[in-house]
Amino acid sequence: MIREKIKKDLKGIVQKLLKVKIKDIHLEHPENPEHGDYFSNLAMAKFKQINRKQRAANNPLELAQKIAENFPKTKYLERIKVVPPGFINFYLRDEIFTPNLKKILKEKEKYGSSKIGKGKTVIVDYSSPNIAKPFGIGHLRSTIIGQAIYNIYKFLGYKVIGDNHIGDWGTQYGKLFYAIKKWSDPSKLPTMTVQDLVELYVRFHEEAAKNPSLNDQGRLWFKRLEEGHREAERIWQECVRISWEEFNRIYDLLDVHIDFAFGESFYKDKMSALIKEAKELGIAKESEGALIIEVGKGMPPLLLLKSDGATTYHARDLATIKWRQERFGPVDEMIYETGVDHKLHFQQLFVAARKFAWGKRVKYTHIAHGMIRLKTGRMRTRKGEIVLLENVLNEAIKRARKIIEEKNPNLKEPEKVAKAVGVGAVKYNDLSQHYSKNIIFSWDKMLNLQGNSAPYLQYTHARAQSILRKAKIKEQKIESFDALKLREAKEIALLKLLHQFPETIEKAAENYSPNLICNYLFELAQVFNNFYEVLPVLKTKNKELKKARLVLVKATSQVIKNGLNLLGISAPERM
Repeated sequence: MIREKIKKDLKGIVQKLLKVKIKDIHLEHPENPEHGDYFSNLAMAKFKQINRKQRAANNPLELAQKIAENFPKTKYLERIKVVPPGFINFYLRDEIFTPNLKKILKEKEKYGSSKIGKGKTVIVDYSSPNIAKPFGIGHLRSTIIGQAIYNIYKFLGYKVIGDNHIGDWGTQYGKLFYAIKKWSDPSKLPTMTVQDLVELYVRFHEEAAKNPSLNDQGRLWFKRLEEGHREAERIWQECVRISWEEFNRIYDLLDVHIDFAFGESFYKDKMSALIKEAKELGIAKESEGALIIEVGKGMPPLLLLKSDGATTYHARDLATIKWRQERFGPVDEMIYETGVDHKLHFQQLFVAARKFAWGKRVKYTHIAHGMIRLKTGRMRTRKGEIVLLENVLNEAIKRARKIIEEKNPNLKEPEKVAKAVGVGAVKYNDLSQHYSKNIIFSWDKMLNLQGNSAPYLQYTHARAQSILRKAKIKEQKIESFDALKLREAKEIALLKLLHQFPETIEKAAENYSPNLICNYLFELAQVFNNFYEVLPVLKTKNKELKKARLVLVKATSQVIKNGLNLLGISAPERM
């Protein structure tokens, strides 16, 4: 890529001028096209690091000018401009962008992909709902951000493994079992729903607030489950079955398909080996009847075993890391997509994992997303305060269907399009915001069908497809075109943006930020619509220019579709 060529040349020049080693160079696209195609703040960043004796300039601006003067003359570069206080702006020749159109036509759905991840294995741990709890709107973020990260890394050539680490083990289920025994009947479980289980769970906490000794009953029932108690296991299995019926229904609605679902219970028979290893290596020690691992850095110790002998989340997560290395290894990176409220948990986990031989070589990443909250505060299942994700998705589909009926009553497969538009709107509303941002739940914002939204991008894609259908030009004819006919400013702007798509994907992967793809697609759609509204395509009299513009339309449509696919959003051809 041209970006890499510029970075390589910059690196060589600066190392020669300043006699310093440079690991990486930041080269970005300016927001204002008048400032070039790329800019670098390298001169300002490096000036302060140079000793006075080594300085090749008196200030960053002077250093930037020297870098520009020494930059090699290349075919792709039109000019370099240095601006205060030391930015270096690079302007590329317009004609270098046109060959990219043939690349898009040739690669189609693979355009933007690469092999930078070849030979590397990444595990993405995402979604991870808890059994016996409804799939609330709060579960949306981990599910769709995790799926987008999975898609992006796979697109870049990594071997990616998705694991839905279901929460199906822990003391909270002991509390639920007690509630089922106390206020219901285990024989009714085959006909119960998740909502029935939630009501019992809420009642337990209401009663426990008045009688704290009930919590001991919850711990006792979970201990029985860990010990293989027959009735506890039977109740647990029914709760798992009931929960998966709901999970699968929601995943179908979201069109999310995760490779594996190794829940916490999968690791129950792997606990003893982990505990034994931690003790033998001197990594774990006893404290007040419990087993802990000191993790330092001002953090509380990691708890492996409670004083009653029950295992913890941390113990199961450590066993998970060890098993993943044995099953899928060597693993280069494990990415955990969960809420920011789990930040301390993962900080402790990653420090503890690196104490074991099998945990040292892995890169651990926690994508800590912000929370979706109600105006009244945090959603809490134990208090029955939750917005069901299924209700949100169904409402989005309903609103999309209404718009379709009003604007295009003769549309084929309206139900299919309504689902693509409605669910896409919900997904995009979330993905278009940086994952770290907290979101206050609002029906109108969550179901946004206008402006910077998935429906706007989907409509732009469908509009481009409509133009191509009306043109009635066979694909083999459209491939033989004269790209140099595209000389208008709005055409060049579109060409430049299409050229940036592969860079955008890589940057999204580097930052674990699907919102960068959303930002790019929105800008691309705006520039395309601006181009189409001003410059004629179908009515262009010059046949060669018409063909070139049709190729531009086709390429834009393909890139929008590729980007939406990475976000897990459908791109209908008709709307």
